[in-house]
Amino acid sequence: MADNYDFAASLMRILAEKYPTKESIYEKLIYLQSRLSLPKGTEHFMSDLHGEYDLFLHIINNCSGVIREKVDYLFGDLLGEEEIAEFCTLIYYPKEKTAQIKSQQRATPAWYRKNLARLVKLAKFMSFKYPSFKMRELIPNSYETVILELLNTHPESDEAQKIYYEKLLTSIVEINSGADFICAFTELIKRLAIHRLHLVGDFFDRGDRPDAILNLLMKYPEEIDIQWGNHDVLWMGAALGSEVCIAAVVRNALHYNNTDVLERGYGISLRPLTIFASSIYPNENPTRAAELASLMMMFKLEGQLIRRNPDFKMDSRLLLDKINLDNGTINLGDKIYKLNTTNFPTLDKDSDDIYRLNADEYEIISGLRENFLASTNFQTQVDYLYKKGGIYTCHNGNLLFHANVPLEEDGSFKNITFEGATYSGKDYFDYADGRARRAYFDRNQEDLDFMYFLWCGLLSPTAGREFRTFERAFIDDKETWKEPSDPYYTLIDDVDICDKILEEFGLDAERGHIINGHVPVRVRKGESPIKAGGKAVIIDGGFSTAYHEKTGISGYTLVSNSRGFRLLRHQKIADVKLALAENKDIESTAETVEILSRHMTVGDTDHGQGIRQEITGLHKLLLAYQSGTIQPRN
Repeated sequence: MADNYDFAASLMRILAEKYPTKESIYEKLIYLQSRLSLPKGTEHFMSDLHGEYDLFLHIINNCSGVIREKVDYLFGDLLGEEEIAEFCTLIYYPKEKTAQIKSQQRATPAWYRKNLARLVKLAKFMSFKYPSFKMRELIPNSYETVILELLNTHPESDEAQKIYYEKLLTSIVEINSGADFICAFTELIKRLAIHRLHLVGDFFDRGDRPDAILNLLMKYPEEIDIQWGNHDVLWMGAALGSEVCIAAVVRNALHYNNTDVLERGYGISLRPLTIFASSIYPNENPTRAAELASLMMMFKLEGQLIRRNPDFKMDSRLLLDKINLDNGTINLGDKIYKLNTTNFPTLDKDSDDIYRLNADEYEIISGLRENFLASTNFQTQVDYLYKKGGIYTCHNGNLLFHANVPLEEDGSFKNITFEGATYSGKDYFDYADGRARRAYFDRNQEDLDFMYFLWCGLLSPTAGREFRTFERAFIDDKETWKEPSDPYYTLIDDVDICDKILEEFGLDAERGHIINGHVPVRVRKGESPIKAGGKAVIIDGGFSTAYHEKTGISGYTLVSNSRGFRLLRHQKIADVKLALAENKDIESTAETVEILSRHMTVGDTDHGQGIRQEITGLHKLLLAYQSGTIQPRN
C-alpha cells in the first residue's frame, strides 16, 4: 500500500513540475476537454504494395481520392471539370505542374494568386478537425507564420480583412515565392487529409521500387504504423544476415525481374552469382541461370534450417533427398512425379549430405551476406520497419495484421509449440513478435531461422500456407502446386469467428473490425473483400502489376473517418506523365463498409483514452493545490 502511495505521490510531483500553477491547469483542462469533442482524424489502410512505387505515390498524393472529393465539394459549382482536374493535379504534383504551366507561359501573377486563394480555402476547410497547435506541426517549416496568417484571416468578414488578405497573396507573388508557397500549401493539404496511415504488410518483391516506398515513408510526417508481411520479414531476415533469407530474397528478385532494387537501391552486386550461374547453366540466359543457382542454394539452406528446427513442422519441404537424379523423378508422399529437368549441376547424389553447399555456393552466399550487412540504405530501412512495425496492431478498436490467426478446422485457436512452450491466439502473436525482435538484437541462428519460418511456414502468422516453390519450378503437374493453407482463410467469413478473434485481442466485438491483406481478392471472379457482414476486410486488391489481371483492379484503400468505413477500389493507374499531360487521376469506386449512427470524436479513440487519463491526473493535482496538500508556485 505504501509503495502505491509513494508512486502516486511521485507522479503528482512530476505533474506539478509541468503545471506549477492553478492557472496552468485551468488552461490545459479547458484545452483537453474541448479536444475530446473534435471529429476523429481520417485513417487510411493499405496493404501488399509490393514495390509499386508509382501507384503508391499517386494514391498518397491524391490521398485515395479524398482530396478530389473535398475539391468537388468546395468548388464543384464554381469551376468546370477541366479546371477542377488541373487544380487537383497541381495539388498532387505541385512542382511538376507549376513547371508545366511556366513552360506554357500561363504562370502569370493572376494565376498564382488565384490558385493560392483556392489552396487557402481548401486548407481552411480541411483543418476543422485539428487544434491550432497541431496545425503548427503540420505546416512545412519556414512557412508557418505566413500560412497561419492566411488561414486565420477572413476576407469575407469586412473590407479591412479583405484588403489584408489580398495584400498577403500579392506580396507572395511579387517576391517570386508563389511556387514555393503552392508546394507548402499542397503538402499541408495532404497532411490534413490523412491523419494516420496503416500499412498492413508486404512492401517487398514483385515490384521494383520497395526502397523508394520506404524512403518516402521515412520522410512522411504523419502517424504511421506497419504490420509486417511475410515478404517483409524475409527481407528483414536477410538484412540481419540469415543466409537462407538472402538466397530467397535474391531468387525472388531474379524471378520477378526486379534486381534493380538490390543493385541500385541497396548497392548489392549480383555479378559473382551471375558469373557462377552462367558457368553451371551455360544454356540458360544469365537471369534465369542466376535464378536457378540461387533457388538451389535456397533449397539446400532451407533443408539445413528444417532439420535443426523441428518446431517449425516443415519436414514436408525436405525434397532434395527425394530426387532420383538417374531417372529425373521425385517421390512426394506415396506418388512419383516426373521432373521437367534433370539438370541439377550443384546436387551431388554421392554426397553424405545433399543439403550441404558446395565450395562455390558457400563463397557466393558468404559474399552476398557481406554485401547485405554492409548496405547502409537497406539496414536503415529495416531499422525503420522494426521501429514502426510489428506482427499486429490494435488501434481504435480494430485489429490489424497481415495474414492470419492460426485456427483449427472447428474455429478454435491452434496450439503451436516453440522452445518447450505452447502458444495460441494473441499469445502466439506476441511470441512471434518478440522472437522477431530477438533476432534483430541477438542475431543468433535459431532466431534468424525463425524469420525464414515467418516467411513461408504453414504455422506462421504472417504466411499461413505451405509454399510449393519446388513443385512450381520443377514439376509440370499442377496438382502438386496446390498450397495447403490455414483454416483462417475460409473461416474469416464467419461472424462468430471474427468476434472470437477480436475478443481474444481484448477488443470490443460489437464495434471492432479485423483488417488484413496477404490474399489477393479476385474481384473479377466476384469475390468480395468485405467478410462476415463487415466484421473483416481483406484489403489486398493487387497493387502489384503482376496481380492486376488476376484481381481485375489496381488495389484497395480502406478509409475510416468520423462517419464510418469506406473501401476504395482503384480501377486504373494514372502515372505521373499522364496526370500532368491530361490532368488524369486514378479511377476509384467507393463501397460503404459501415456507417455510424453518430460521428466519432477524438474521445472515442485510443488517443482520447490517453487524454482522459491526463485530465484525471490534472483534476487530482488541482484538488491538491486547492486543499493545500501541494503548494502551487505563483
